[in-house]
Amino acid sequence: MSDSDLIKLYSQRILALAADIPHLGHLPAPSGRSKKRAPLCGSTISVDLVVTDGRVSDFAQEVKACALGQAAASVVGANVIGATREQIETARDQLKAMLKDNGPAPDAPFGGLEVLMAAREYPNRHGSILLSLEATLEAFDAAQAAA
Repeated sequence: MSDSDLIKLYSQRILALAADIPHLGHLPAPSGRSKKRAPLCGSTISVDLVVTDGRVSDFAQEVKACALGQAAASVVGANVIGATREQIETARDQLKAMLKDNGPAPDAPFGGLEVLMAAREYPNRHGSILLSLEATLEAFDAAQAAA
């Protein structure tokens, strides 16, 4: 990877998102919890959430990832409150298609993930980018199973 490729990949917007991740930490009484790890790079994200009436009503995350994974977690954290499982799953599927199949950016409320389009050409980063949505889905499923 050349220096210009790195600069393009780690744009100012990505770095700004990575520096300001909403909802960091853990919830005192989550209804669902998940911890996911990207085996290729070792990034991890833990998600705690509360589901009320089929929607995320509270959310927290612990993020140990590269700037790209952090940026994705930032967008997810800023938009996940109020989301349904279907919206989160759709965002995950659209993000995966954007990265792997040159698909469009995910729909609202997760449209901000378009900032990661430059990562299409770096498949070794895709796992880290997808972690936040995958952990959120797993935590959502755990909450529904516990209900």
